[in-house]
Amino acid sequence: MSTTRTQRKQRSLWFEAWRRLKKNKLAMAGLLFLALLVVIAISTIIIDIATNKSYYNDHVIKQNLRLRLQGPSKDHIFGLDEFGRDIFLRMLWAVRYSLFMGTIAIAMSTIVGGILGAIAGFYGKRTDNIIMRFMDILLAIPSMLLATAIVAALGTSLTNVLMAIAISYIPTFARTVRASVLTIKDQEFIEAARALGASDLRIIGKYILPNSLAPLIVQASLGVAGAILSIAGLSFLGLGIQPPTPEWGSMLSNARSYIRDGWHITVIPGLGIMLTILALNVLGDGLRDALDPRLKN
Repeated sequence: MSTTRTQRKQRSLWFEAWRRLKKNKLAMAGLLFLALLVVIAISTIIIDIATNKSYYNDHVIKQNLRLRLQGPSKDHIFGLDEFGRDIFLRMLWAVRYSLFMGTIAIAMSTIVGGILGAIAGFYGKRTDNIIMRFMDILLAIPSMLLATAIVAALGTSLTNVLMAIAISYIPTFARTVRASVLTIKDQEFIEAARALGASDLRIIGKYILPNSLAPLIVQASLGVAGAILSIAGLSFLGLGIQPPTPEWGSMLSNARSYIRDGWHITVIPGLGIMLTILALNVLGDGLRDALDPRLKN
């Protein structure tokens, strides 16, 4: 009976959080923009599968040097880049790499950092000291610098970029979860579960981590924004996704030599990065307000 009441309470809390989020117009605008990006990314994947990448090869990466640096027009609404490729199509195909890679990297950081933070906060003492001092060492190195060092050491590939971004964000999530666990682990329902013979693993997995989801979700939404920016930064430095694969950071890097000849080849990829980061940030702020129980009234 108590389990049923707890589940109902959890559902009502999430329902109230969603109701408060819907009242935040900026957060909902960010959510709708991100939903549009997800639809675009999935659509480009479906097109590649359906055409066996022929559309990608013939329209996205095919060069036409006679039309290079052509400005926006009716046929090419974002213009053409330094190799005569359609910037609009390249922007669409670049969404999957920036958005999905950022999300996957942060998901990896959330899982690993969440587990480490939960263990450190739950057991405390020596275990906490060992884990958190190692996290402090990673935090002492700027995330972008750490990611750059990892990719430079392991080589440029999608897997290495994902690993580099994920490792650089693990300490942030570990500290977030640890702080939540420290406030939860001494509450009465945890003591009741321990008195009923629940194992430490069951207490952490079933009672502590679910009650730490709110700050973790907010941190993850903001972390994806940082991860996308890091991916773009690595590609800009030539350590991320390699040409001719379209990616916003590499598009900016390749276009910087032609900025005087065509403003559009740098402004448009930059706007894509800026709008995506802005959408994630306003959504993160909205989630923080919606999930804060002190703001429920």
